[in-house]
Amino acid sequence: MTKFILFFLFSALTFGQTNTYNVSFENPVHHEAFININFPNLRNNNLTVMMSRSSPGRYALHEFAKNVYNLKATNSKGEILTVDRPDPYSWEVKGHDGTVNLSYTLFADRADGTYSQVDETHAHFNIPATFMYAKELEHRPIEINFNTPENLNWKIATQLKEIDPDTYYAPDLYYFMDSPIELSDFDLREFEINGQIIRFALHHQGSGEEFNQYFKQVKRIVEQEKMVFGELPNYDYGKYTFLACYMPNVSGDGMEHRNSTVLTDVTSLADGGMKENIGTVSHEYLHSWNVERIRPSDLEPFDFSKTNMSGSLWFAEGFTSYYTNLILNRAQIISPEDYVESLNKNFNYVWNSPARAYFNPVEMSYQAPFVDAATSVDPVNRENTFISYYSYGSVLGLALDLSLREKGQTLDDFMKLMWLTYGKTEISYTLQDLQKTLGTFAGETFASHFFDNYIYKSEMPDYRKLFELVGLNIIQKKNEPYFGAPLKNGENTVVISGNPNKNSPAYNALLSNGDELKSIDTTILSDLDDWKAIIKNKRPGDTVEIGYVRNGIERKTSLSFSEGQTYSISIDNNANKTAIERRQNWLKRSENFNKI
Repeated sequence: MTKFILFFLFSALTFGQTNTYNVSFENPVHHEAFININFPNLRNNNLTVMMSRSSPGRYALHEFAKNVYNLKATNSKGEILTVDRPDPYSWEVKGHDGTVNLSYTLFADRADGTYSQVDETHAHFNIPATFMYAKELEHRPIEINFNTPENLNWKIATQLKEIDPDTYYAPDLYYFMDSPIELSDFDLREFEINGQIIRFALHHQGSGEEFNQYFKQVKRIVEQEKMVFGELPNYDYGKYTFLACYMPNVSGDGMEHRNSTVLTDVTSLADGGMKENIGTVSHEYLHSWNVERIRPSDLEPFDFSKTNMSGSLWFAEGFTSYYTNLILNRAQIISPEDYVESLNKNFNYVWNSPARAYFNPVEMSYQAPFVDAATSVDPVNRENTFISYYSYGSVLGLALDLSLREKGQTLDDFMKLMWLTYGKTEISYTLQDLQKTLGTFAGETFASHFFDNYIYKSEMPDYRKLFELVGLNIIQKKNEPYFGAPLKNGENTVVISGNPNKNSPAYNALLSNGDELKSIDTTILSDLDDWKAIIKNKRPGDTVEIGYVRNGIERKTSLSFSEGQTYSISIDNNANKTAIERRQNWLKRSENFNKI
């Protein structure tokens, strides 16, 4: 009886401390949501509320306050309160009576993993882009109520705990901020695996049969990724939810969260999305282990008021990227040949980038606040100074996996050890922890070599040897002439569309981004087809005279093509039996390797 009374009193106290959000949609066609917040039982005389400046899973500043207007604050009696602006993203409410009722209008017209969108098709909410919060009340539970338009048949999908069909609950501010919400007339599929429910809410304009076919692939991805780590995470409330919008009014993206992920793309399942969008499913779902629970310590706790920098994104994002297509192959969504072909793009990008002379993978990870959906107007030299930590980490994950397989081990089992040590226990890891765990798994000498050369330095593994171990060929296309700068069609001309790679023929010829190429020797250039027709007859070492225009002035320069920089990776049909067996075990999960 005493326990019951204490529980009742605790529940009543908690309820009295709950912040309540109410959302309505009187003007969806003009992308507005109307938001009311009740902050009860306040102790301080003033209450500071904020809009986030960053968002979980993203690393740049976004300044979400720019889309908030028509703000008003009242006390428990409905009396207007004074509101000051100490900075661009905060509001200070003064003179309340222990209660603050806040109301404002949000403009929202970008549906992706970072922003929000309201229109007549849906309300797509990334929480930091939508809702104000009070930092001092971050440990309070939150209840959110939706007044959905009666004529739009909207339903609600989210990882938040459902109280009733229009009301949801978060235990604290961080959980709330990490819980995107989709309100629309979506289709829903779900299946049970190991006592947990995997749900896929799809907002689209396609058929149920297309969704059924797509969902079969989703199920196979879930099953294959579970095999990597040996088990599913314990999802809160026993559910994991994919929030997918494949609609013409959204922006392409994928964004992981603790028990859900956002998937957006303009391509419908019928128009190529069945193939194009499934890779994002594979990538984002694997994040429910790697990043969400196997979590870098420098992202804990996440600060919504500033950028959040991590030196481990080459592992958190990059190794997840390595598994993206490998899982599609293991799930029999793409063929082994297609998977091996997919290695070429990232490999060539990383291998040939001049940026490795400036930054190692840790330092590339530090660049995230400047590149991860960040915007600025001043030009940058990314072609020569930056390699995406997604791509860099992906090719290093490939190298580590193949190196471990030479020892009779696998990256799968290393990831499983990371899961058991840091993910399942939810103890965040440091870079030193990563190296230590690899040393425990594969030996300290092996781990030191990998980290000292490829993580803390920018050296590259011996991929030719590693590919040979699993029966792959790698061939450099030396006979193709190399120019060294991206090109696009201009107005009756060809334009250099990015900074030339350092020490490339274009760079050494003093060509620059924006130059209009008018001629090669005596041939006039009118478009890229003209360029390609000339280049196919050139060889490395050939020298040409290029006529170009810069800042309205006609110029000429001499350019000597160098040997081709592109590598081609493919399956070696003449590989020996041992290499073929290694390749088969790599591309299809094998149970024959050593267990932890």
